[in-house]
Amino acid sequence: MRLAFFGLGTMGRPMALNLIGKGHDVAVYDNEAAATARFEKERCRVATTPQEAARGCEVVIGMLPGSREVRETLFGASGAASVMPAGTLFIDMSTGSASDSIELSRELATRGIRMLDAPVGRTPEDAARGTLMIIVGGREEDVAFARPLFEAMADTIHHMGPAGSGIRTKLVNNYMSMVNMLLVAEALTLAAKCGLDRGRVVQVLSGTTAGRGQLNVNYPKKVLAGDITPDFPLRMGLKDIRLALELGAEVGAPLSLGSTAREYFALARPWGREDQDCTAMLLLLEDIARVTPNSGAGVKP
Repeated sequence: MRLAFFGLGTMGRPMALNLIGKGHDVAVYDNEAAATARFEKERCRVATTPQEAARGCEVVIGMLPGSREVRETLFGASGAASVMPAGTLFIDMSTGSASDSIELSRELATRGIRMLDAPVGRTPEDAARGTLMIIVGGREEDVAFARPLFEAMADTIHHMGPAGSGIRTKLVNNYMSMVNMLLVAEALTLAAKCGLDRGRVVQVLSGTTAGRGQLNVNYPKKVLAGDITPDFPLRMGLKDIRLALELGAEVGAPLSLGSTAREYFALARPWGREDQDCTAMLLLLEDIARVTPNSGAGVKP
């Protein structure tokens, strides 16, 4: 395919190289001259503006820092959208605002331009190997059209649903990832304040449900399978959080996530869930958020 690729940073550069390596006719652009200079000897066209890169292309791909940069690249001075005819496919692989992405899809549709939101998961090493995960939102026929491009960059492609589904899924993932970053930091800080050997603590946690992750261990076999009979009830979870917070206070370790968790676990009793499995926390939050349980949620309240 003849395509333009915008954004040649840590992830974008290897993604563009993989597209070039698969024989696609690629024009590259980045607002950092040093980034585009690295492509001077590659089998591609190096553009000096987004407009120049996009002219005559079937597909335009953005791998940019965020929504503002995407909009600037499309609609700013020498923006790509000015030379993208009806029928062009824009694939936004950036991680930006979900609402901005949906609005952009609607705006491009008024010009007859198709769009997929297709953020990526995994690491720069995966980008180099072509083994990224791509999480896509948009029309089925557009995903099918773009699949050869996706397969040049990734070994896993998830079509999540209509426009906005890809970026929303990515943000759910990133929320979980970043909150877990803090959770692990809090736990290791508590261990350090207790005078424990960090290496040995890491070894222990790596072999428990805490370290392996509830989504991988308990959730699939319990609440997501429709089973909330208690392997470990919410009331016992509340007891253990209280004991850990007491320990944190004694040794001077900040446990802000634990304080928030205690308040939610304390709701299990008035919600009539204190003797249900700890994974029923999902149902408690769905009660609060007025979520209608579906097949993915497991059992009904």
